[in-house]
Amino acid sequence: MEFVDTHSHVFAEEFTTDAKAVMQRALHARVKHILLPNIDVSSIEALKQLSAAYPEQAHPMMGLHPCSVDSNYQSVLQSLKSELYAHTDFYCGVGEIGLDLYWDKTFESAQQEVFIEQCQWAVELDKGVSIHTRSATYLAIACLKAMPKRPRGVFHCFSGSLEEANEIIKLGFKLGIGGVVTFKNTHLTDTLKQIDLKHLVLETDAPYLAPVPYRGKRNEPAYIPFIAEKLSDIYECSVETIAEATTASAQSVFKY
Repeated sequence: MEFVDTHSHVFAEEFTTDAKAVMQRALHARVKHILLPNIDVSSIEALKQLSAAYPEQAHPMMGLHPCSVDSNYQSVLQSLKSELYAHTDFYCGVGEIGLDLYWDKTFESAQQEVFIEQCQWAVELDKGVSIHTRSATYLAIACLKAMPKRPRGVFHCFSGSLEEANEIIKLGFKLGIGGVVTFKNTHLTDTLKQIDLKHLVLETDAPYLAPVPYRGKRNEPAYIPFIAEKLSDIYECSVETIAEATTASAQSVFKY
């Protein structure tokens, strides 16, 4: 049995002092593959260093996070595109991309432009995408529907409604399920009971959103089994079944 963490930021500064131990704990927890979405230009070097140090376990993506879109986005986007196209085989996907209108809508149109362009990269290079949406899920869905050809991918950190889930699934995308599913106040459990397991992948979004019993602490890939155990309760099946189904879905999207 093995797990895949489809969305983690072990290259982030929160792991500077103990990344090696974090990667070892992940292996001990049977998290054999960790997918690493980029954030912006400043995160590339750390991302590449970690991925090079753990080539069998760490699988990087290249992309621009929507919260990193600012007035200089065109130049930044070109830098990231050059990196991705120059090292296509090194990157398993395009991410972290998407739309975030929770805090600030100043760059809403720019975010849409950046999101659409990065989806086009994924189509051209036959890569999966890792999509971040906050207060913008239906807008992201609308953008995808308008594309002449859509990439395959995951709506990461999904915690939305059944209606949102069904729209995402209709587009052929997977739902990234993380620590939120273990929280007592979540409605995600009821939503997932009406969704086939084959549409899900596992993720931590480390260092954020640690599952119970580590809620409020730094998250890490070794906590994936807590998420899988909760899903085994929801779907009334073994953890092995959860691992097998979500691993197969992750591989179908990112082909790492």
